[in-house]
Amino acid sequence: MAEANRYSKVVELLFLRHYKPGATTIELRREEFADACKKLGIDVPKNLGDVIYSFRYRIDLPPAIIRTAPQGRKWIIMPAGKGLYRLEAVRNAHLHPAPNRSVIKILDATPGIIAANAQTDEQALLAKLRYNRLVDTFLRITCYSLQNHMRTTVAGMGQIEVDEVYLGVDRNGAQYIVPVQAKGGKDHHSAVQIRQDIALCEAKFKQFVCRPLGAQFVGDVIALMEFRFEGGEIVVANEQHYRLVQPGELAQSEIATYRSASADPSG
Repeated sequence: MAEANRYSKVVELLFLRHYKPGATTIELRREEFADACKKLGIDVPKNLGDVIYSFRYRIDLPPAIIRTAPQGRKWIIMPAGKGLYRLEAVRNAHLHPAPNRSVIKILDATPGIIAANAQTDEQALLAKLRYNRLVDTFLRITCYSLQNHMRTTVAGMGQIEVDEVYLGVDRNGAQYIVPVQAKGGKDHHSAVQIRQDIALCEAKFKQFVCRPLGAQFVGDVIALMEFRFEGGEIVVANEQHYRLVQPGELAQSEIATYRSASADPSG
């Protein structure tokens, strides 16, 4: 809590220094953060990047910043190049799994030794996606993991990181790039990260169709969301919820229901 309060004071000071009524974008330079800390009489955070990360995924911006956003919008912090950040007022700042969705049961193929030794929620989630081929199931294309924790630099944004990147192909031979962001615990999907993933696809994988995904634990359910950039905003284009189960937990009646609800394979 003390760290969050410290971060809030710094970001609030910098924002109000640049803000003008009616503005929907604010640009900040990384070197300004140290100067703000000195003026506030607080220690400069050892990791300045954690200040930005916290407001993107963990904590809310200060009330003094929140109330300046136009009605129906929220501020997000976008990378704007090396050492540069841009606050933008957008409609869909955070993207959450929808409540009360039907849950599809999938027989759990995660090796026991992997399930027993996964170190974090994020890593456990990525492993379950990989071993159960949930990305393939969700997108209905054949996918292969290219790399996890891919770090690269994108012009105009600086360094970005994707939790895992898949390459895919469909039955017609079309090829896909599928960046996946995994969230566990209290973290949430941010429009910032999804925009970064789309920018990565456009910059490094132009020959592929980009289909960015978000995965998140909701209790014992895995929610998968496909995102799209539409009308200047990140939106959820498709969503399914899955529960990994043992053979005795999947009834024949449920299998019959899934069979009748499946799409025509010739469609």
